[in-house]
Amino acid sequence: MAERRTVRAHVRLSPVELAAWRAKAAAVGVPLSDLLRQAMARTRPWTPAAAAVERERTRQVARVGNNLNQLARWANTHPSEAEAVEVVAQLVSVERALLALARLGGEDTDAH
Repeated sequence: MAERRTVRAHVRLSPVELAAWRAKAAAVGVPLSDLLRQAMARTRPWTPAAAAVERERTRQVARVGNNLNQLARWANTHPSEAEAVEVVAQLVSVERALLALARLGGEDTDAH
């Protein structure tokens, strides 16, 4: 038997926000309270430690992207000198760096 819901939570919204929330609930065919419970059940709170990890991960992704841009620029500037094997090796290096960043964030990287 499901636990009875007897406690109410209050939140202040603008009329526009409330209308948007109601429209979302209507679009999926559930009462607003069900939609809010489902949304909150899927929400992860950000702790200061998690925010710091995410900031570092974002910095690392930017660095990898910068390296990838430099590699692409070099390959476009020197097409006759670009050895396919060298370019592929660099791309594999970029892939490994991105996989390492995904592991830092706790994501599953087994699904290639």
